Amino acid sequence: MELRSAEALLLDVVDLHDYDRIVTFLTREWGKKRGVAKGARRKHSRFGGQLQPLGRARVDWMEKDDRDLVRISSVELQRSARGLQQDLEGLLLSAYLSDHIQEFVQENEPSDLFFRLLDSTVQAVVAGVDRSLATRYFEAWVLRLAGIFPVPEVCPQCGRQLEVAGVALLASGESMVCRSCGGAEGGAKQVSPQAVRFLRQIDSAKLVDLDRDRPASSTLDEVERVCTLVRRSFLQHELKSYRVIRETIAGLPGEPNPSPDNH
Repeated sequence: MELRSAEALLLDVVDLHDYDRIVTFLTREWGKKRGVAKGARRKHSRFGGQLQPLGRARVDWMEKDDRDLVRISSVELQRSARGLQQDLEGLLLSAYLSDHIQEFVQENEPSDLFFRLLDSTVQAVVAGVDRSLATRYFEAWVLRLAGIFPVPEVCPQCGRQLEVAGVALLASGESMVCRSCGGAEGGAKQVSPQAVRFLRQIDSAKLVDLDRDRPASSTLDEVERVCTLVRRSFLQHELKSYRVIRETIAGLPGEPNPSPDNH
């Protein structure tokens, strides 16, 4: 049995039996981990108030090579994310951010970049950065870090430089190409220059800087559609949290029903 300790971001907390909880957390050194917090549901548990989703904490645990779940011995909360979870929109966003990490990050693999991305996104939203902007920034970066959504600079099919006003997304969602290659494939969707600029800009701009000169809502909506198609193409399924978000929005008074072609 090996004892380990690391700074972590808590991704998910679910009940197990009568007294325990399963905690999924993200570390820089070992990627995603899942462990049992024994007695976490008891009234006077040492974990009381510490297991907050998207909170940043110091986690100590023990693990064996032949077991999928580690045994968590202590969690010391360093930063709460409750400021993000004061309303329904914030709760849905929290689940969406966590869902991405759980899908795209592997266990026992260094994940410093994913850790930094999630940590900085949570901090930015709590500090007041526009939630829609932060979400689009986050999901595009997750796809980029996963190696499936590079900066739209060169057409992967013909090798030519992509012009800002000449980019298309293949109907399959596999890649962004020049309009010539997109036209040859058939069914490709044109991507606006504004959306292409945003996808290029996030490569060098911080989220807080983008918030000072925020893109139009229509541009962020288009980036969402692009990322959704790319993500769905790669995973071959949709994130559960995204379905819940779309269904919730569709059920709110005065909200238009999302188009199935777009979402």
